[in-house]
Amino acid sequence: MEYAKIGKTNLKVSKLCLGGMSFGQAGTMHDWTLDKDQTEEMVRHALDLGINFFDTANSYSAGTGEEYLGQALKNNVPREQVVIASKVYFNPGRLSREAIKREIDGTLTRLGTDYLDLYIIHRFDYETPIEETMSTLNDLVKAGKVRALGASAMYGYQFYNMQLVARDHGWTTFSAMENHYNLLYREDERELIPICKQMDVALMPYSSLAAGRLARPTWSAGTVRSKTDRVAKGKYDHTQETDRAIAERVHELAQKHDATMVQIALAWMWAKGVTAPIIGATKIKYLDDAAGAFKVKLTNDERKYLEELYVPHNIVGAVDQNPPEGTILLDQDKENKNQ
Repeated sequence: MEYAKIGKTNLKVSKLCLGGMSFGQAGTMHDWTLDKDQTEEMVRHALDLGINFFDTANSYSAGTGEEYLGQALKNNVPREQVVIASKVYFNPGRLSREAIKREIDGTLTRLGTDYLDLYIIHRFDYETPIEETMSTLNDLVKAGKVRALGASAMYGYQFYNMQLVARDHGWTTFSAMENHYNLLYREDERELIPICKQMDVALMPYSSLAAGRLARPTWSAGTVRSKTDRVAKGKYDHTQETDRAIAERVHELAQKHDATMVQIALAWMWAKGVTAPIIGATKIKYLDDAAGAFKVKLTNDERKYLEELYVPHNIVGAVDQNPPEGTILLDQDKENKNQ
């Protein structure tokens, strides 16, 4: 395993982050999530591989995602040896002062910890003043409930404005960005990623394998997730015609390097300056596959070969308005139909 620092913080994280959306009571959010025992088995194996970075959210599986992850970590590793991130936004009140103060306490209780290493705002809140959000997050840092702050999918100007507000008031700024980024979706290369690099903000993208589209030669699979994950279908299936050619090049280079498609896709992300791509896993072998990516080193020509077929995509991740109250998943298929 390889390790890196999150931005300017002292948080030393594995260069693979295990995503917690795969954990929790099935049916509360997804049909394919892992139960308590399966979650613990997955977390234990991640720890054995040297992974110390775990990401979850208050909205994952009605809170059971945080519960299962917290219990699995408590049973297997001292708290100070892991870096835990969670998120806030898909909850009543979004990023208001009242909501953030309520939600951090709920998250800490479910995870069974006194503090979070990284607290991430899950989206941009169009209804709460930026000053209110950033001052409240800063209060959490001062109170010792949170060590560092991060943001997730939003437009570059929104992230920049939030950073400026924090800086101008002497508040804690964001150190990490959890955005939508992979070989099949690179829209953030225009604005958001350059801003993050300018501000020394670590990139920890979600959907780093495009919900499996970059992990196998076939576009779809026969798994429960592939059949039922409408969010992933909405993200990627509308651009299948153009994106399959990119996935085919990933497969081609995997054969050349005697590696897997997963390893090529992850090696590309590190080559692009990503600190720790998030990987979701429902089987142990998926973790082993990802951990093997460190042996792959792409040349500049190979990186360009993977990139040259990309065409502009509709924005998937950042929202143009707050979704209806109670939304915990953004169904991109519905969003596309409404455009």
